[in-house]
Amino acid sequence: RPTRPRTTDLSRRNLLRAGALAAGAGAAFLGIEGLLRVTGARGADRRLTGSHQDGSFDPDRMPVTQWFDDAVPSIDASEWRLLVTSGGVSRSVSLHELTAFDDRIRAVIDCTGGWYAGQDWQGARLDRLLGQVDGSSVLVRSRTGYERRFPIGDASSIVVATGVGGAQLSAGHGFPARLVAPGRRGYWWVKWIDEIRVDDTPWWWQPPFPLT
Repeated sequence: RPTRPRTTDLSRRNLLRAGALAAGAGAAFLGIEGLLRVTGARGADRRLTGSHQDGSFDPDRMPVTQWFDDAVPSIDASEWRLLVTSGGVSRSVSLHELTAFDDRIRAVIDCTGGWYAGQDWQGARLDRLLGQVDGSSVLVRSRTGYERRFPIGDASSIVVATGVGGAQLSAGHGFPARLVAPGRRGYWWVKWIDEIRVDDTPWWWQPPFPLT
């Protein structure tokens, strides 16, 4: 049953015990990390998220993963168009037009599947692609129906990528265009994008994790 806090809970003895426990846990963590690095055991290259490095700066070795029931779609580059809508005005952007931006960014994708990879990505920075915006958030949707919504203020740090490592994206990695969202876990990096829409919906008005 619920227990009310007591003044004795903040006694000097209890605070010292809590401090000792925290220090012990920190020392144990650092000791294990040090041992992994010295021995070269698997885990030495993991991030704070627990993910292991896999395929950094070698896109052909980077794992191909997608969310739940998504399958890799077959998309004809000559027919594909990206629908961009802002302020009630829509325009259609071809792959050639998107590639012409040639914005570049080095970013790490950290997948919830337990791996991460640093890559050099090329494409169009989202704020440059959108131009003048009228809204508070931007929705990015995949050909598969998968979607994520972002604060409009993040647009300058996000890239709609058409290439990785100096080459065109493969189908498994999001061809013809995918999102690169630095600092966010992999499920935010929407692949096979075919629509971007700016509106007044709050960016947080979405499930914390995609439902499909």
